[in-house]
Amino acid sequence: MDFKNSKFVKSLKNITPSIKGKVFKEIQDYKINSEYIDYVIPEKKESIEYDNIKLENMVKESLKKEFGPDIEKSKSYNLLVDAVVHNLKKKQLEAFDNIEDELGLKD
Repeated sequence: MDFKNSKFVKSLKNITPSIKGKVFKEIQDYKINSEYIDYVIPEKKESIEYDNIKLENMVKESLKKEFGPDIEKSKSYNLLVDAVVHNLKKKQLEAFDNIEDELGLKD
């Protein structure tokens, strides 16, 4: 698609300088916002810790769906969450080991 000839781009040429200034200011304000920085630099969110928190939250939601919201009140709820997360990580590591064995990457 040729963006130079699109109707939207042509309509932007007709915007008054004062509107362009306001839009530019809004964009600058947004860029200063931390959400923008997180969007531009996603590595911060893709850390191992972020993945662990995401997995733990998924397990909690699954347990609530399976056993009801009252499961959170159980004394052993946190132990159950930890055990499920541990088992999922263990299975994931075993799967990676199997892939390495099949590909001959393991020493």
